[in-house]
Amino acid sequence: MVRRTQTLVVTSVLALVLLVVGLWLPVPFVTLAPGPVTDTLGAVDGTRLITIEGRRTYPTSGRLELTTVEETPRLNLVSALHDWLDSDQAVVPTELIRPRGSSEQQVQQENTQAMLDSQDQATAAALAQLKIEPTGAAVTVGSVPDGSPAADKLATADVLTKVNGVSVTSQEQLRTEIGKVRPGASVTISYHRAGKDESTTIVTRPSPDDPNRAIIGVTTSLKNTYPLTVSIRLSDVGGPSAGLMFAMGIVDLLTPGELTGGKIIAGTGTIDEKGVVGPIGGIQQKVLGARESGATIFLVPAANCTDAKAVERGKAPRLVRVNTLADALSSVEALRTNPAATVPSC
Repeated sequence: MVRRTQTLVVTSVLALVLLVVGLWLPVPFVTLAPGPVTDTLGAVDGTRLITIEGRRTYPTSGRLELTTVEETPRLNLVSALHDWLDSDQAVVPTELIRPRGSSEQQVQQENTQAMLDSQDQATAAALAQLKIEPTGAAVTVGSVPDGSPAADKLATADVLTKVNGVSVTSQEQLRTEIGKVRPGASVTISYHRAGKDESTTIVTRPSPDDPNRAIIGVTTSLKNTYPLTVSIRLSDVGGPSAGLMFAMGIVDLLTPGELTGGKIIAGTGTIDEKGVVGPIGGIQQKVLGARESGATIFLVPAANCTDAKAVERGKAPRLVRVNTLADALSSVEALRTNPAATVPSC
């Protein structure tokens, strides 16, 4: 009887210990919460988010806010349950944020590249909306990974113009000219940055796909060139979801008058060069972030409307459904002149 009692006590203690330990073990979930908002018409750390050179810009007021989501990884069971009970937050499987087999560094690089691409597409969409035609195309640096041969020599948004004195106007030409040297040999890269022509010497390395081919270790894209220069400066934000609000800000700065009418307008959505707006993740947290910032209107990609409407109404901003940049501009214009105007809604 005594032995049985001792066994029961020991078993109970071990079970309790395992339970307590289990509560603090990591679980494969991530918390999504409302992140900070950024005014595309404003400045970050004293630097304007959008600057335009080569064409007249116009003063404006109000705010066009891009919204973000903050992620909290490495949850334990206790914190996951705590966040799950918070209606302002969402607990989702880690695989939705970071696909299995990918590292945090890979995800970060992909998100950075997606943000850069969204800036290019927003510029193209905004200028197309304003009937400003491209004058050509240029090879532009998308990202320079740490440890690459070009690190500390080239930077994001540099326009590459020559390799060893030979002009390049396409990614294929760039690849061909660099490939003319043996891996380990140096190449001279000419580029355009911040209105100045520069050059640098880079020691190549072998390509992971072909040890006999030299590379400089950057990603590039072929960007349209225009009779004006649009620069977007925003760090610490990744992914493509700010595209719509970038485009709205560019259009506002390049057209007379105040697009917002002094209002705080927030929104989200990817955008392509034709101005088509696509869905994003974390819509509910972005609506909540907009509400906290005082926004009265929130531009919602049409495909996100059902989830956006699930947010407790309270003082939530008016949800305006958009399929294209033209839709967004038309609705904002209508609401600027008449707050009671009928516009597409979620």
